[in-house]
Amino acid sequence: MPVALVRLRRRTCGQPAQPSPATWQHGCVTAATHSPLFPRVPDSADAVLEGLDPEQREVATALHGPVCVLAGAGTGKTRAITHRIAYGVRAGILQPSSVLAVTFTNRAAGEMRGRLRQLGAAGVQARTFHSAALRQLQYFWPKAVGGSLPRLVDRKIQLVADAAAACRIRLDRGELRDVTAEIEWSKVTQTVPADYPPAVAKAEREAPRDPAEIAQLYAAYEDLKRERGVIDFEDVLLLTVAVLQDRQDIAEQVRAQYQHFVVDEYQDVSPLQQRLLELWLGDRENLCVVGDASQTIYSFTGATPDHLLDFRTKHPGATVVKLVRDYRSTPQVVRLANGLLAQAHGRAADHRLELVSQRGPGPDPVFIEYTDEPAEAEGAARRIGELIGAGVRASEIAVLFRTNSQSETYEQALADAGVPYQLRGAERFFDRPEVRKAGSALRAAARFGGNDSLLDDVVDLPSQVRAVLSGEGWTAQPPAGSGAVRERWESLAALANLAQDFTAAKPDATLADLVAELDERAGAQHAPTVQGVTLASLHSAKGLEWDVVFLVGVAEGMMPITYAKTDEQIEEERRLLYVGVTRARERLHVSWSLARSPGGRANRRPSRFLDGLRSGSPAGRGGAAGTGSGAMGGVERGVPGRTTAVSTAPEPRRRHRSPARCRVCGRTLTDAGEMKLMRCEDCPSDMDEGVYERLHDWRGEQARRSGQPAFCVFTDKTLMAIAEAVPEDPPGLARIPGVGKRKLDRYGADVLAICAGRDGAQDKDQD
Repeated sequence: MPVALVRLRRRTCGQPAQPSPATWQHGCVTAATHSPLFPRVPDSADAVLEGLDPEQREVATALHGPVCVLAGAGTGKTRAITHRIAYGVRAGILQPSSVLAVTFTNRAAGEMRGRLRQLGAAGVQARTFHSAALRQLQYFWPKAVGGSLPRLVDRKIQLVADAAAACRIRLDRGELRDVTAEIEWSKVTQTVPADYPPAVAKAEREAPRDPAEIAQLYAAYEDLKRERGVIDFEDVLLLTVAVLQDRQDIAEQVRAQYQHFVVDEYQDVSPLQQRLLELWLGDRENLCVVGDASQTIYSFTGATPDHLLDFRTKHPGATVVKLVRDYRSTPQVVRLANGLLAQAHGRAADHRLELVSQRGPGPDPVFIEYTDEPAEAEGAARRIGELIGAGVRASEIAVLFRTNSQSETYEQALADAGVPYQLRGAERFFDRPEVRKAGSALRAAARFGGNDSLLDDVVDLPSQVRAVLSGEGWTAQPPAGSGAVRERWESLAALANLAQDFTAAKPDATLADLVAELDERAGAQHAPTVQGVTLASLHSAKGLEWDVVFLVGVAEGMMPITYAKTDEQIEEERRLLYVGVTRARERLHVSWSLARSPGGRANRRPSRFLDGLRSGSPAGRGGAAGTGSGAMGGVERGVPGRTTAVSTAPEPRRRHRSPARCRVCGRTLTDAGEMKLMRCEDCPSDMDEGVYERLHDWRGEQARRSGQPAFCVFTDKTLMAIAEAVPEDPPGLARIPGVGKRKLDRYGADVLAICAGRDGAQDKDQD
């Protein structure tokens, strides 16, 4: 399929071609990442608010009480919350040292600190949950426990391997990774080893090995940690929670320090992080949370959007602001993104946000089918080369894939095409050896440059930096090929480019000024741009954006991934693709291949998620792309006990769910197991014991045949609920919690036969 190439001119998203008055209606609202490299610090609190749209301004000025910001992709959520903090600080309402802003990655926390510094709000703590907890734990450990904090292990996989050896259980590399992930999930959901099997069954989670065996490994792992006097990443949160729960004096000291909390990416909090946040807050409500349920893509780690979706229920007086103005992507990209979610279902889909692009039109997304994976990689590399030749910077192009194992094919294709690239998720920029060495050399030159012959004949700052970097291996022309040599050169080139930009923003800057800027950026993990095409998994691309995005391998079996079986897992895969689509500002290429290797069997088909969204594909479940009842932008202000709509757009119709009540005593049910039974655990059961025994035996046979744990067929609670209800038809069986459509289709006939007094499995065998 031919691709129309245009020269992409860099401009601020939403900025008009002709000068207009400086109001948000005339396009002066900019995308978060498109602000100038070194902006001028606003000279007043009111100046902080300039350029914000009405909803962003509502966020920035809502400084009291609970605030919930529902922010769609590309709507400037980081801009809104950093301006909120800065406005509060500059207006004298918030003390910088009393604000704690938490997010999930060091990069996001670093970006937040950098923006706050640029807005004149230095001194505000912006950290990850783990970083904030570790600082508190290190400070209070001598007082709470005594002695020094145990050593923190960077990687737990070796400890897991040692635990497996102690249990005489053989695990290969993949199994080690899977068991390690299960231990991490257990800890963030606050599950101890003995409770792991029932917890997995309750969550209907598919364990990689027998749950009892994983529980044994988990217990041995914890014993090894105690013996060696070490703690892991999750222990940092667990121990901080324990200290704050057990020592009221320490909890009060922390609460006296931090009066105001901001939580970014709130859809990704785990139960453990939520518990820590509650302990930080105490009985106060000075909390602002920001998130988007449609970008929940880490539930396998224990993250859940429930806290975001239940925020208004827990805080009836909360102000809710919905950001739907998309400043990142063109209407064509936004239409595809909205179309993806229009076909979604589930609780997150019920709360989806309908994005409205604020940008001018761009090219339609391109859908391309290839014969095999190498052809797909070569096609992407060829088109990337054409785009770079047409004026697009390599750093503004990304290739996104579902699994890291897909990376190698694209690395080779780009290297063969002579296109520079960088791998997302590799070592952090300021931690790279060549960057540390270059920083030391620049620092030495700033102190003793008068005695350095390299600087004798250079006068301007960029020339000085290039002269110093040349001693570290930088050259004007990049080295041929790829690999480590090219990666080192790209790092040094990024420093040289930063010096050029720094001088353009501050013509009188000295080498010492640049070194100070580098130190600030290193502390904030605010890395300069590396000139290369980004290769990244969809998970690691979250929070990033590019002018051009290539979504590759979008075929059944990869998107959704093969092991996504349940409706919830399938919907998370859809959200993952949505995240990938919304990374693109201007151009989007979506591709798939029919076979894995040249000459292989062409038995693949495009992802079901693209149905109805590309020309010639069957219609999707949700109807036309871009339609649906997604939530519109606006503001809702609440008062305790009731809510009042003050929205700039009509509210969508919502489903009102009655609380689950015990069918015996009438008490409201909150426990998931009790809700499945529709009665309290202690209330009398009218279960048909014979039906339950037959169901139990049948489940064991089904598990044996499929080679999976019994709870993956039906949990014990679901069997009890069936035996109590004894349904007579498929609708009656479908009403029982835990019997979804997939299980109804697969097991419904057998279960109904057993309930009717027949052996369904035997009947089917006889048929």
